[in-house]
Amino acid sequence: MKNDPASARRKELAAFLNAIRSRSQPADFGFPAGVRRRTAGLRREEMAQLVGISTTWYTWIEQGREVNISAEALDRLAGSLRLTRGERAYLFEIADRRDPLGNLSESDDVPPPLIELLDDVGVPAYLMGRYWDMLGWNAAAAELFTGWLDVPRDSGEPPPNLLRFVFLEARARTFLVDWEVRARRIAAEFRADCRNSLDDPALIRLVDDLAAASADFARFWKQHDVLERQGGERRFQHPRRGEIRYQQSTLRPDEHEHLKFVMLRPA
Repeated sequence: MKNDPASARRKELAAFLNAIRSRSQPADFGFPAGVRRRTAGLRREEMAQLVGISTTWYTWIEQGREVNISAEALDRLAGSLRLTRGERAYLFEIADRRDPLGNLSESDDVPPPLIELLDDVGVPAYLMGRYWDMLGWNAAAAELFTGWLDVPRDSGEPPPNLLRFVFLEARARTFLVDWEVRARRIAAEFRADCRNSLDDPALIRLVDDLAAASADFARFWKQHDVLERQGGERRFQHPRRGEIRYQQSTLRPDEHEHLKFVMLRPA
């Protein structure tokens, strides 16, 4: 008999939910513990109540039957049962559903060691988030991107965004040598980088804002070019230092692959 991936997923989901239910203490969720419980943990009807579906429907899911559970129900379950970040990601993966909150392992919270590493690097270096927000940079990067990264910002102000800089800041057109070539490639790299999040409302807002404010971005985005982010030579026309060249390298931390640690080494 051929392997049935969908059936395997249903069985794994059933086993995972059963394990979560068995380990959960009823009193922690407002249910009476009682002495007449035949099994440890929550009952199926209590799980169904937490998820917001019928007991019959939940039972079928835990039996591995061919029924679907919505992302919204999974969201309620993960929240109600206080699943860890890894457990939540696993739950949505085996249920073959997209987490409505996005991939929580891809939070743009930057681990302090990465911020500290920026200061240990002797060349311009910065950290970018999922949608290319600049989440941290060192003094050398601030000096390179003068007039942008070295400008004081209010604590409540959103972080600077590389795409907004490239397409909406007039200075970028002279700062980036061969601006149109670089900007076209940046748009194609961004499309490749966010290919798994194209229906994310945050991404849609960013793309809509950029397209409304920049005819160039709108044109490049409509071309649907897709390029993986690569290193190589980057040339800048610095207002004080003239044209300077760097070799760009981009690293992705193992536990935070959505983050991009970018270094610019003198060419």
